[in-house]
Amino acid sequence: MAQLIDAIVYAIPYLMSGLGMTLLVSLIVVVLSLVAGVVLGVGLIYGPLSLRWLIRLLTDSIRGIPILVLIFAVYYGLPPLGLNLSSFWAAVLALTLFKTAQVIEYTRGAVSSIPRGQMEAAKSIGLIFGQRLRYVIFPQATRRFLPPWVNGVTDAVKGSALVSLLGVVDLMQAINQVIGRTYEPMPLYLLGAVMYFAINYSLSSLSRVLERRYAYIKE
Repeated sequence: MAQLIDAIVYAIPYLMSGLGMTLLVSLIVVVLSLVAGVVLGVGLIYGPLSLRWLIRLLTDSIRGIPILVLIFAVYYGLPPLGLNLSSFWAAVLALTLFKTAQVIEYTRGAVSSIPRGQMEAAKSIGLIFGQRLRYVIFPQATRRFLPPWVNGVTDAVKGSALVSLLGVVDLMQAINQVIGRTYEPMPLYLLGAVMYFAINYSLSSLSRVLERRYAYIKE
């Protein structure tokens, strides 16, 4: 027992450093995918036909590729094209592409659920397109967008563990490195699982709060 405790105490600084990297990757992916996904989601609904086809092809293609394959495709496929990214940014780019495809669908579903008459009514009082989105469509669509998006953030956190395959020292990679020194895999994997659980449980709880909060808003 004392040996296990010593292994955990020894591992905590390394795991906390890895956890910081996991949170950094997750934060970057979530922010970039949110911005890109909302913009492209709006384009999928209101854009010209050629743009809608292009966005649809992009989302269907990315969502049809396993995320692990996408990570390796970005990491090994971009250098021959003259774009050399570090392991960190290659992993972030791949995860962002995958997450953006999901956010596009969240946006499409949320915005499409708003009756078209809302847009026409806003247009009739002289609001330009950007104002119609900002003041009429987005406030109503947000309550439908937030719960699935927050759930999707948990997927981003769990998916960030795959960056360890490119040598990025995130929480998962830190666990493996410490195991290589202490030869105590079980307590370290359990400790890592507790850390992941704490993050994702908090996010899942937030999602449930949002669902309850917006479930009683009348149309």
